[in-house]
Amino acid sequence: MLYIIGLGLGDEKDITLRGLECVRKCEKVYMEAYTSLLSFGLASDGISSLEKLYGKTITVADREMVEEKADQILSEARTSDVAFLVVGDAFGATTHSDLVVRAKSLGIEVRVVYNASVMNAIGICGLQLYRYGETVSIPFFTETWKPSSFYEKIQKNRGLGLHTLCLLDIRVKEPSLESLCRGKKEYEPPRFMSINTAIEQLLEVEQMEGQSVYNEDTLCVAFARLGSEDQMITAGTMKQLRSIDFGPPLHCLVIVGKTHPVEEEMLDFYKSGNENLEQNVVDRTT
Repeated sequence: MLYIIGLGLGDEKDITLRGLECVRKCEKVYMEAYTSLLSFGLASDGISSLEKLYGKTITVADREMVEEKADQILSEARTSDVAFLVVGDAFGATTHSDLVVRAKSLGIEVRVVYNASVMNAIGICGLQLYRYGETVSIPFFTETWKPSSFYEKIQKNRGLGLHTLCLLDIRVKEPSLESLCRGKKEYEPPRFMSINTAIEQLLEVEQMEGQSVYNEDTLCVAFARLGSEDQMITAGTMKQLRSIDFGPPLHCLVIVGKTHPVEEEMLDFYKSGNENLEQNVVDRTT
């Protein structure tokens, strides 16, 4: 059996009871480590926290392992129970669908345990989930590579009055271009795009495209460490948000579309200078 198990967004305690039961009966446990991170990242003490609660040794599976050595995981799942842990929801990242397809084609039974992901947790800001359009990804720009395919998608969403969730680039154990050219892989230090960098790149693309899809005065909602105890949620214009220090990763950004009065009332709690509603909720539960 191959179990695909969502871990939620915060820490080791966000796993569901069903997910925990499945992990504890598996002989081998892998943790996917390239589409997202838990609040404590991949530090050794963080993995130790997972192992202590789950009662299992965890093998961290980077992109290279999952893409190039998936046969090993599937081979083990042929004769024993194997858990593949995913931060957020089991299918919050589409990259895991390939593993499921390969498992099923080999006759390996697959079971999925769902959990919270950024795709639904953003509802905390008050923007209604069914009023979102297509989600976009914002990659890190380089001097010679500045992809802007997300711009057209944002344009379509805003034309329909829909909100746009922008997922920001995560680069974990990525080989450097120079090392690939030399034929010997050397990895870049981990990088996580900040809200500030995302806004700068969005405005740079707007300047290049010139279609007036958004500007410095466009209302957005910034999220940092969503689902963690120290999560930060702030609503404001791109210009306002660009100057705020949102602290450690992970960050994401929502470009606000046409709003309903109820959405506006909720957003007011998060606007820069107002007391944070999320903090009020935490205070009442402690």
